[in-house]
Amino acid sequence: MKKLKSILLLGILALFIQCKEAKKEASSESDTDTEVQAETVEENIEVVKFKMEPKSGSSVAGEVSFTEEDGEITMVATFSGLSQGEHAIHIHEKADCSSEDGKSTGGHWNPTMEPHGKWGAEEGFHKGDIGNFMADENGNGSITFTTDQWCLGCEDDKKNVIGKAVIVHQGVDDFTSQPSGAAGARISCTGIIQ
Repeated sequence: MKKLKSILLLGILALFIQCKEAKKEASSESDTDTEVQAETVEENIEVVKFKMEPKSGSSVAGEVSFTEEDGEITMVATFSGLSQGEHAIHIHEKADCSSEDGKSTGGHWNPTMEPHGKWGAEEGFHKGDIGNFMADENGNGSITFTTDQWCLGCEDDKKNVIGKAVIVHQGVDDFTSQPSGAAGARISCTGIIQ
C-alpha cells in the first residue's frame, strides 16, 4: 500500500513539474513586446494581463490582470505616476484607447442598464463600477477586486469583459453623479483582449 501511495505521489509530482515547464516554455516563446497576454494556467484558471497607457497628458503607467477561477474573476491592478490620493477605476464599454483623452472607450460598461452607483448598491450600479483606490506619496497605487459578475469570453454579454477597456480617472468616483460619478479626466487606459 505504501508503495502504491509513493507511486501515485511521484506521478502527481511529475505531472505538476511537466505542467510548470510547459508554462515556462509558452511564456518564453511569447512576444515580449505584446502588451496583452492571455493564458490558461490550469484547466479551470484563465489569466488575461495587460499594460495601461497614459492618457490626457499624464504619465500614469500600470499593469492589470484578470484571473478567472471557479466562476469568479479577480482583477489585480498596480499603477505608478499618479497624484497622491484617491482615484476612480472603471471598466468602459469599448476596448478602444486610440483617443488622447481616453474617451474613445465610451461610457461605463453597463449591460444591465442600471444607474451609476457604488458596487452592490441596492439602487443599482454598472457592471463597470469598480470604485476607488488610493495612491501613496510616491504616486503608486493598487487595487484588487473579485466578483462573480464578470467572465472572460463567456457567452453571457452581461458578464463578458472581453472587448471592454479599463480606465483610471484623475479624481474620485462620488458614486452618485450620473451617469459616471464625476471622476474627472481619463488618465490611463487599456483595452481587454478583443
